[in-house]
Amino acid sequence: MENIDFNNIEFIIIIQCSIAKRRCSGFYCVQSFYDKKGTFLDYPKDKNIMYLSMECGGCCGKGVSSLIGHFNRKMIEFYKIPKDKTVIHLASCMTNDQHHYDRCPHIEYIKDIIVRKYGFKNVVEGTYISAKSTNLRDKEIYNKY
Repeated sequence: MENIDFNNIEFIIIIQCSIAKRRCSGFYCVQSFYDKKGTFLDYPKDKNIMYLSMECGGCCGKGVSSLIGHFNRKMIEFYKIPKDKTVIHLASCMTNDQHHYDRCPHIEYIKDIIVRKYGFKNVVEGTYISAKSTNLRDKEIYNKY
């Protein structure tokens, strides 16, 4: 991942774990985005950035390919937004050990699809940062990555 100029970002995608989505609405990820907290802290607070949430498609994450491919075609067709003005966040349910379960074992494969196949370079691990889960990681109850 290159350094991201968050002031020039026009579109954010959050990819959430399909298994975690059975129990989680994604509320905290969306709240973090709109409140500019967690991994969204560096985004400008006064800029209207488009937002889209999607699931990984289930293990092994191969479903990300068709979803990102569809987004890529529509983004170009409707908005003409270049890829360097889009950031893809892999939700914390995928990137961290937390109460749903441990880090996604397919995370590198999913990132490879996003970067290699579709050319999106701005990939960020994480969204919402839970104080409770952070505390449990600090106590070595949950794994740190």
